[in-house]
Amino acid sequence: MKQAIVARADLGMGKGKLAAQVAHASLSAVEDTSSKSKKQWKGGGQKKIVLKANSEKQLFRLADEAERDGISNAVIRDAGHTQLEPGTVTCLAVGPGSEENIDRITGDLSLY
Repeated sequence: MKQAIVARADLGMGKGKLAAQVAHASLSAVEDTSSKSKKQWKGGGQKKIVLKANSEKQLFRLADEAERDGISNAVIRDAGHTQLEPGTVTCLAVGPGSEENIDRITGDLSLY
C-alpha cells in the first residue's frame, strides 16, 4: 500500500509552501479512503512518495484516471494567503491504495 502526492513543479513553490500543500493533499485523500484500505496503509507505515507534475492539466488528467479506477484522490487548491493566487491548483494525492494501482497512474512521473 502507498500514496502518491503529485505536486506542480511549474509553480515554483517555496519548500514550506510545498510541504504544506503536500500535507493537505495527503490528509484529504486519506479522509476519502475506505476503512479497510486506510487500516492496511497505516499498518504498513503510511508509505508516501512525492512526484512532479508540470501543469494543472496534467494533475487533472491523473485525477481523472484515479477516479475511473475507483482510487481515492484529492485535488488541492491554495487559499491564496501567501505565495499563490486564491484557487491555484497545487497538488493531487492518489491513494492510499495498492502499489500496483498507484503506480499504474503515477509510475511515469519523476520524484520531486
